[in-house]
Amino acid sequence: MTNLVILVGRIARDPETRTTQGGTNITSISVVTDRPARKDGKTYKDENGYTAKDSEFHRVTCFNGLGQNVAKYCTKGQLVTVEGRIHYTQWEDQSGTKRYGCEIIADKVDFLTKGRTSSNDGAPDIDED
Repeated sequence: MTNLVILVGRIARDPETRTTQGGTNITSISVVTDRPARKDGKTYKDENGYTAKDSEFHRVTCFNGLGQNVAKYCTKGQLVTVEGRIHYTQWEDQSGTKRYGCEIIADKVDFLTKGRTSSNDGAPDIDED
């Protein structure tokens, strides 16, 4: 059995980092992916003549060293590849309503472009084949 996710997309907002009471670093990013939009089973053009797109936003969680690198070198708009697994959660909110969540637990994040700020000086080199 396999639970494997591979996403290629852009970071939708700057990474957010927190530390648990146990000292675990957790960095969260949102990765947006696009696919051609369809009407009646066919792709179509938008008002500018481009193929219309549907966007999906994916919550990605990175732990410890991976999370530290993502927080240090990634910025909004950067193109990344994320490899990891899908993780589902269920909880009850304060009013007793059951809530459900889905996120990607990242095992690997590759930077396909450098971020827009100078904060990624010293980031690992990007493969340019």
